[in-house]
Amino acid sequence: MGTSAPAQRVLLGEGWSHRRLLFTDPHHRCLGSGRALPYSADRGKKSVNREALDDLKEQIPLMGYLHAQDWRPARPLSRGRWMGLCPLHGDHNPSFLVDNNKGLFYCYGCGRGGDVIRFAELYHQVKFPQAVVLLRQWLGVGPVLREAVRFYRTQFHRHSEAFAYLYERGIRSAALLEEMRIGCAPGDCLRGWLTQLGHSLPALCQSGLVTEAGYDAFVRCIVFPLEGNLYGRSLSDSAPAHRFLPGAKGGLYLWEQVQSYPEVILVEGLFDYAAVWQAGFQNVTCSLGVHFNTRQFRQLCYAPRTVYIAFDDDTNGSGQQAAQSLAGRLREQGVNARRVSLPEGHDPDSFFVGGGTAQEFHRMLEEASL
Repeated sequence: MGTSAPAQRVLLGEGWSHRRLLFTDPHHRCLGSGRALPYSADRGKKSVNREALDDLKEQIPLMGYLHAQDWRPARPLSRGRWMGLCPLHGDHNPSFLVDNNKGLFYCYGCGRGGDVIRFAELYHQVKFPQAVVLLRQWLGVGPVLREAVRFYRTQFHRHSEAFAYLYERGIRSAALLEEMRIGCAPGDCLRGWLTQLGHSLPALCQSGLVTEAGYDAFVRCIVFPLEGNLYGRSLSDSAPAHRFLPGAKGGLYLWEQVQSYPEVILVEGLFDYAAVWQAGFQNVTCSLGVHFNTRQFRQLCYAPRTVYIAFDDDTNGSGQQAAQSLAGRLREQGVNARRVSLPEGHDPDSFFVGGGTAQEFHRMLEEASL
């Protein structure tokens, strides 16, 4: 993933004969079960149809899924195999072997291996049933999610309360609305639109866009498209303020647009992102909270850069504690991490909405502490 360490020479001489066995049997002891039995969904109490799982793996090649998680091979080996940095642990020399033909992986550093389902288990830190669900959602949510985003964007300009809410929150740039592809979910109309386009109700329910009762999941919300997910901010005080679709939140927000910058500003929330971007700092990304998944953390580590952590200055100190912890973890990976001190009680959004200027924020970046 990202910029890898210089390729290290691999010796395939003495001791390599036993390693070749790793990919001769799809059920090598290092790659999962050694028995040709159905996958176990719950400690052997339930069996999952192997044919259905084989179909799922055929539809999701391991290499394709790895690329979707920003993994990049460091060098090719023979017979369709590749070596790269392991995305499952802090790897500095390529030790992650992928057999593209067999759809299997094995890491010589952490000793873990398997197929695309096993990788999803380890990478997303979930159990087998949840890994299958995540892969099925990743496979099927794309087309319907794109249609939903297109629908929500057309609705935005038809609902003045959505525009008024964003204006009050300080989002006033047409370029920013386009950049973030912000939409509005009025409710009670998405299901009808998507079914007219040919999407089945079971598929809509599986995506999370429609509830099991048949209602739109997002109602009176500002909608922000994410990578494989949606974030909804409620316009109603009587409803929960935040809503996501089921599944992983993905990587850092719009990471592909900032990953080439040598300096990156990291904020917690999407409104923080909007405020900083609108102020002219387009090298900003968002983690959607202070709890990082494996992919988000590794995205920051895959190239030499400086990361300015501009988390909320909460009254209870939780934002700055999270910033300090993250900065320490990043420095262990060789990243130059600096903590930005915002005025007490402020986050980037409230700082700019309250009259803060780009010059003042730039000074905070210059004064950011190690």
